[in-house]
Amino acid sequence: MFKHLLVVLDPELTEQKALARALHLARLQPARLTLFLSIYDFAYEMTTMLSGEEREQMRQSLIEDRKAWVAELLHGYDVEKHSIDICVQWHHRPFEAIIRKAIEIDCDLIVKGTHKHDTLHSVIFTPTDWHLLRKAPSPVLLVKDHEWPQHGSVLAAVNAGSDSEVHQQLNEKITKAAGFISIKLNSHLHLVNCYPGAPAAIAVEIPEFDVHQYQASVREHHEEALSEIARKVEVDFTGLHLCEGLPDNEIPKVAHELDAALVVLGTIGRTGITAALLGNTAEHVIEQLDCDLLAIKPEGFQSPLAKD
Repeated sequence: MFKHLLVVLDPELTEQKALARALHLARLQPARLTLFLSIYDFAYEMTTMLSGEEREQMRQSLIEDRKAWVAELLHGYDVEKHSIDICVQWHHRPFEAIIRKAIEIDCDLIVKGTHKHDTLHSVIFTPTDWHLLRKAPSPVLLVKDHEWPQHGSVLAAVNAGSDSEVHQQLNEKITKAAGFISIKLNSHLHLVNCYPGAPAAIAVEIPEFDVHQYQASVREHHEEALSEIARKVEVDFTGLHLCEGLPDNEIPKVAHELDAALVVLGTIGRTGITAALLGNTAEHVIEQLDCDLLAIKPEGFQSPLAKD
């Protein structure tokens, strides 16, 4: 399913979580890896005493030095049986360089590590992470420190109650991706869906409104829709989790209870003012997870950078 992986390296770290996870995936299914590093130093652009040609030579020298660093980095990993390319680019906006490379090589998956904040004991997500979640044309795997053990748990989060064709297709892509990885990892596959409760004020505004009947009907509708999604997947689910509440709160709870190695969910990829006002479920969920997150884009999604 993931035959060509774009692995984003971190020039500040010696331990490359994204590389380790990508190699793990490549051992589960043969895949080509493109190791990608975006570098930039504003000081090189401000060296006015040098000609444009001399500045370009300095940039190329730094690029070659970083390529050598990546090659040296690989000595610490078992890469003998894997097909690996190394690409280092000079670019002042890393997310743009990553996305353009993903489009160029038509990769199936972007793998990127997250940063741990030692003082706060939490993960700090960079603007690059958010841009990739919203604009990357490929699925994005954001890697944390949680291992991928055999017989662990993989959690697929869907929007079962939506009649939207976009959401229905996205549900199918999410469950297929989660099912594929759970089979390869010999893991337990779980499915979670959240549904809203009745508005708190409705019983006051409409006294004859039966809140309990309404909630029971909503739950039954989502329960049937969730079971229908599970029936379409050629993998046995260990558990179906139906939760009343916001996905932002309930998905991390279920993931924590299962000690999930991976959560797979969809992101519509809103950008601009819509994203600022509404946000994306993936972005709210990921900050509360202790495990990796695989964000899947809907069918036909086109990166804004592909239109340039």
